[in-house]
Amino acid sequence: MTVLDFDGIAFDPTGTRPRAAAAPTPAAAPAAPEQVTPVAPQASSALTPVHAPQCDAGPVHPVAADAIAAIRAGVIEAHRAALTAQTALQREVWRRARAATMGAEDASHAVSAAAAAVPAGAQQAPVRPSTPVFLAPEGAFKPLARTAVSRLDRAALERLAAGELSAVFGRTHQRTGVAVTARLAATTPLTLTEIESIEVYGGTGNGRVLAHFDGDPRAAALQAAEVFALYTGMPLCLSGSTLTGGVGETEAGFGSGIVDLVVDRLDLVPRPFLQATATLDGGAALAVTVMVAERLGAEVGPGQAVPRVLLNEFHMAHLARGDQAIAMGPEFAEYTGVRATRLPTGGLLLVDRVLRFDGERGNLESASYDTEYDSPADSWYYGDTANDSMPHFVYMETSLQAALLMGYYAGPTLTQPGTTLSLRNLGGTATVLRQVDLRGKTIQQSSRLLSTTILPGSSLQTFDYTLSVDGEPFYRGETMFGYFSDQALGNQTGLDAGKYVPSWLSEHPGAAPRVIDVAARCADPASPACSRRKLALIDRVEVVDEGGNYGAGYLRSLRTIDPQDWFFARHFHLDPVIPGSLGVESVIHAVQEWMLDAGFADGIADPVFRIPRDIAFSWRYRGQFLPTDGTVELEAHIKSVHRGPHGATVVVDGSLWKPGLRIYELIDLAIELADRKALS
Repeated sequence: MTVLDFDGIAFDPTGTRPRAAAAPTPAAAPAAPEQVTPVAPQASSALTPVHAPQCDAGPVHPVAADAIAAIRAGVIEAHRAALTAQTALQREVWRRARAATMGAEDASHAVSAAAAAVPAGAQQAPVRPSTPVFLAPEGAFKPLARTAVSRLDRAALERLAAGELSAVFGRTHQRTGVAVTARLAATTPLTLTEIESIEVYGGTGNGRVLAHFDGDPRAAALQAAEVFALYTGMPLCLSGSTLTGGVGETEAGFGSGIVDLVVDRLDLVPRPFLQATATLDGGAALAVTVMVAERLGAEVGPGQAVPRVLLNEFHMAHLARGDQAIAMGPEFAEYTGVRATRLPTGGLLLVDRVLRFDGERGNLESASYDTEYDSPADSWYYGDTANDSMPHFVYMETSLQAALLMGYYAGPTLTQPGTTLSLRNLGGTATVLRQVDLRGKTIQQSSRLLSTTILPGSSLQTFDYTLSVDGEPFYRGETMFGYFSDQALGNQTGLDAGKYVPSWLSEHPGAAPRVIDVAARCADPASPACSRRKLALIDRVEVVDEGGNYGAGYLRSLRTIDPQDWFFARHFHLDPVIPGSLGVESVIHAVQEWMLDAGFADGIADPVFRIPRDIAFSWRYRGQFLPTDGTVELEAHIKSVHRGPHGATVVVDGSLWKPGLRIYELIDLAIELADRKALS
């Protein structure tokens, strides 16, 4: 670890030299963020339990050295923009479907795996390559386990009551080191006779269970909710856990009929839980709550919730927006409920588990670690992207989140107690090694901490990382993160030392750009290879043919920032900024639209985009886009175009501006257009 001491006020962590020219007047600073402490789900006074007899750092890395040199080059003053907290997470409540084709191999694997795991009594829904794939709403609860089983008969329900979770739902519902002790109807006689259907995103988007019962209807409502908790694998993140819960008041009685349970809310913070509304025959509605509870006296912090697993989905949720002492250990308790380093939330949380950590807290010299991310085939981004498989920003985000997670766990912020530090990515380089369809895959992430440099008011860490599937690497890169105080963040000068550097189009007023109406094309459901919904990041593209730095074409796009844009609530809790990876993605979309407009897809039956292999891409970030920044301006310079028998590859350099300041630079960003039929 390298520690540098300076005198005077906090140094600019990203500037390079004193301001040479004044930038245009910045937007007004937002209000100070509001602090919010996570609140435990509570059953209302109308909820009562249903009781019955109990049933059975070292040398400075070269990348860090460049940043340190920049820090020592000069002290500048810039306007200080406070950060607006986005504390309300609104759940998307629509059910979105898009016809997609499962690959024959994946479909065959799903059928055979499910068939092998389903015992007599459990009925498996058919899986066919032509079956439409219903995509998860962005921000929806991500089940900890998946199964093809969607119907249960009485025999299967009795197995769940006996605690045989994996025997009913399959091998995905068992994990190494997890003692599965949660069971159905542990506090009530088994009333359910059949589960007609389980829909993971049914109802209002959070899940639905349609069940038949014979007996106490209150017990039936509770048990339907318990089935859904078991179905989504909630107990898997707390070894030895049990289910507890209650239902709303209603007249006691017995009978038979159907209970229609619609899940209203489910989460892993503060403990795994769900809240639902159960509608009985005759229209009576009951409020239902089920929670997963750890063993009495059990610890649930790092390495304690599940033996031999340092962190799992439960800890990730707490690190994103819950109790940091649970997520990272008691040393991090002071960061709970305040602006601090966090993982993204919702659909931008792209790391699930830490399986191995070779290092120790306080040793910032080096460490290595293995993490995992499950990418279900119904993930929202597969439906919103124009890519053949995973969009580029997920490649970036999942690898960077895996790296920063353990860099933070090592404890660089603990060296500066009492200082509010915000995390920012500063740059890196990455290369796709091979192209693979990542739908339904578990991505293994191997990362190494290469160096840590502690500065007054900030810290710098460098990493390298490799992503693999089925043991074979497919993506590799290096990156640097910084932890910055408010004063350091306020002293930002962008990529050009505070000098206002205009876009190419601004410097060439004689150029007459033509316009591609991206919004109109995306509004047409028949438009091919189009990024939509959450990934509709640009509205129009201005094109100067034969313009730009290389004379091969120039693209520009200007987008108004809406403080209510969906990603601010996800990235990060109490510290909202636009993810840098989505800035990169917006440049990619501009190039994709240009390629289609220029006729590169002519003659291609089913055009899709991919990330080309073996082309190293690099990026530098020297600032962030805040909710109040007003606009994002981007440009791309076409650098090279290569046409092949089944498509074309375009390489560009790009930049992004907040008002008056260039803050992102992209080098050798490559986009490939291909024929999906030729790929198969």
